[in-house]
Amino acid sequence: MAKGLEFARPQAAARVDALSRSFYVVRHAKAGSRGHWSGDDQKRPLSNKGIKQAEDLVKLFRPFSIAEIYSSPYLRCIQTVEPLARARRLEVEPSIELAEGHGLAGLMEFFGDPALDDVVLSTHGDVVWELVEDLVQRGVIKAGEGGFEKGSTWVLEVDGDAPAKARYIPAP
Repeated sequence: MAKGLEFARPQAAARVDALSRSFYVVRHAKAGSRGHWSGDDQKRPLSNKGIKQAEDLVKLFRPFSIAEIYSSPYLRCIQTVEPLARARRLEVEPSIELAEGHGLAGLMEFFGDPALDDVVLSTHGDVVWELVEDLVQRGVIKAGEGGFEKGSTWVLEVDGDAPAKARYIPAP
């Protein structure tokens, strides 16, 4: 070995991607109408169309590595990712931070955890709306790119604690 190199350490590749972590933010699939539901809104289930969308998410996620799945505790959000969890032999972890009304702050708690990577987050329209607004403000996407339809997914690469890249996948 050349003199002076016996203690040399390998250098990390100078790639920002190596520091990125992936999150998949899923808006719950189509649920029954709020107006026609007389029970507790947290227990409002997916409609038949929503059940099909949830099943189709399994195919949509085939190319993605998934380590964990978190969901709003609302039934429709859990039902949206249950087929995916079964297919990947993972548990759906309920998280109040993903519930309606918790907004972007709830998502940011996940993004800020450096131990999380390849994580699915099932949430609500108001949360996804705030995410899209934030992505536009940060210049990650342009206004009008993507959306927040029921059953759709945002694939995010997070550097540090904020999204650096985003790609929208329409609902199946």
